[in-house]
Amino acid sequence: MDILQKNTLLKNILEENLDFLAQTEDLAKDLIVKKLSQGQMVLLANPKHKIKPLLIGQPSSIKVNANIGTSPFVNDLKLELEKVEYAKHFGAHTLMDLSTAGNLDEIRKAILEKSSLPVGTVPIYAVAQKYIAKGEDPSQFSWSELLEEIEKQAEQGVSFMTLHCGVSERAVLLAEKEDRVLGIVSRGGSILARWILKNKKENPLLENYGDILKLAKKYNLTLSLGDGMRPGAGDDAGDSAQWEEVITLSELTLEAWKEGVQVMIEGPGHVPLNYIAEQVKVMKRLCHHAPLYVLGPLPTDIAPGYDHIAGAIGGALAALNGADFLCYLTPAEHLTLPSLDDVREGIIASLIAASSAEIALGRRPTQKRNYAISKARKELDWEKIKDLALDREMVCFRRADFEDKEECAMCGEFCAVKMLR
Repeated sequence: MDILQKNTLLKNILEENLDFLAQTEDLAKDLIVKKLSQGQMVLLANPKHKIKPLLIGQPSSIKVNANIGTSPFVNDLKLELEKVEYAKHFGAHTLMDLSTAGNLDEIRKAILEKSSLPVGTVPIYAVAQKYIAKGEDPSQFSWSELLEEIEKQAEQGVSFMTLHCGVSERAVLLAEKEDRVLGIVSRGGSILARWILKNKKENPLLENYGDILKLAKKYNLTLSLGDGMRPGAGDDAGDSAQWEEVITLSELTLEAWKEGVQVMIEGPGHVPLNYIAEQVKVMKRLCHHAPLYVLGPLPTDIAPGYDHIAGAIGGALAALNGADFLCYLTPAEHLTLPSLDDVREGIIASLIAASSAEIALGRRPTQKRNYAISKARKELDWEKIKDLALDREMVCFRRADFEDKEECAMCGEFCAVKMLR
């Protein structure tokens, strides 16, 4: 199966940008072509959004996504556009607009116009919002409404979309039988589960998957097949509902590839540390080594206010075992909409996780950077340290009171490096 041969648009985008991608990722051109052809990498690039294409999938660098967007309690477009700037400045590779309040079309257009990074969305939010805003049941939506929304967002320039195609009727019933601690925690998954139970029909995204593939191919839209059955509590990890969805996604991945459509798989949420490696490996195996996009995973549930740290711990282990794309968590996770500072902390935490995994995996660019900052520390070369640090501003802030000193303020004249010069 050769995805590039079945997708002329993708092939043309790759040919135009192959030199740039090879240089950026420090990878051989033929390896990039091979991995894209096999579906083990994806190239985010909707021609409707004029951005530099982005590779996701190891051995390209592990990427980090930043979620932004309005909520019914906090609806401030100016703030969200500031987050776009913050996300790029602090090193995020992609953005997802998860807005659920306000004029979603205008918000999405503004974010796309502002962003030089690929943008992802969850189209079912926009469909459900039309009903929820009127106090009506979101399970009233029709398949034609949802398909129309997917096409509209693709036409606007969205590069990847979370579509919960694997939330089958069987998976929903299994989740009920499992008596989960937290049930279904995915917003999109819960909306579709409600639709399935109310209408007593199969998930329309699953039933009409062929229509989605036609649209995806037209716009080089990458399908991020959503984890609607992901565990929202550590005790729910690895149950039958979760794996039922993954098995469905395995089948949908092959269907997409037959049509030349790029696919990512979304991974688990809350997973105990001792299960993360095996879950990642099994998901990659079942889904034919398509790129895996993980939220966290969160190895503990008791860290509200610090979930960016919990997510970085889980993310590092996930990436070490094959995860390709880390969705950041911020200190606001499970509590409120993230502030600008939360966005910064979430991105940096995920970049630390990605860097830690890449060093262990032997990725040359990351290892070289790590070595260079170690050398700069030995030389007490603060300008080099700032240039090589993930967060230059933080180094400057911490050094501010003693920036005229050669040593750091932790050691002063007890500096171990100077002691043995």
